[in-house]
Amino acid sequence: MKNTILSARGLCKSFAHNGGQAHILTGMDVDIYEGDFTVIMGASGSGKSTTLYALSGMDRATAGQVLYRNEDIVKMNEKKLAGLRSKDFGFIFQQMHLVSNLSLLENITVPGYLNKEKSAKEIDDRAEMLLKKMGIDHIKTHLPSQCSGGEMQRCAIARAVIHEPKLLFADEPTGALNKKNTTEVLDLLTDLNRNGQSILMVTHDARAACRASRILYIEDGKIISDLELSPYTKEEEKSRETQVNAWLTSLSW
Repeated sequence: MKNTILSARGLCKSFAHNGGQAHILTGMDVDIYEGDFTVIMGASGSGKSTTLYALSGMDRATAGQVLYRNEDIVKMNEKKLAGLRSKDFGFIFQQMHLVSNLSLLENITVPGYLNKEKSAKEIDDRAEMLLKKMGIDHIKTHLPSQCSGGEMQRCAIARAVIHEPKLLFADEPTGALNKKNTTEVLDLLTDLNRNGQSILMVTHDARAACRASRILYIEDGKIISDLELSPYTKEEEKSRETQVNAWLTSLSW
């Protein structure tokens, strides 16, 4: 029996549009499980990223509940939400948002220092470990402008997990990368998940989705299908891609 780490009930999100309301999420119910690598897919405009932002508290839902540790994120004030995002949640985006005048090492350590739950030495030691794990320890003093897109995204992943978040949110983390860098980033995320990191990722890339243990398909603001997968292995990658693509085809993706 899996433990639920995050759940939503009746989740709605609307935006003002042309004098009216555009309804993006329309009463979504979903449970995200601890230890899973969950991927959200759907056609453009289906509400994938809106779901991620509403579940993480990055954007406040219009109606419904998002429960984390028996507390409703939708009702949290901004101070409490900021604390939740800095301590329990981690974030990776398509655009890395690294601080341009800080080195890769500094980009990773500064959020850890601000968290204040670990000593500076603990943060420094963890940052060095993550730099090695991400394969960028040899360029840790480089500025982001001196690095490739893949190197910057690996730094962004290290920054996102420096404080050991309970849940890692990723919004199209490979969307701006070439094939080689995409594979390297997906390998890192897969490895993090194997070591217990819960991940919730939005992607439009079926190959990226194949790394998931579970894929949710969204249409018109609701989950219409849910695919459970066995743990990812390189040896079964082709058969896994065939399974996922057949499932997506059945959904007219």
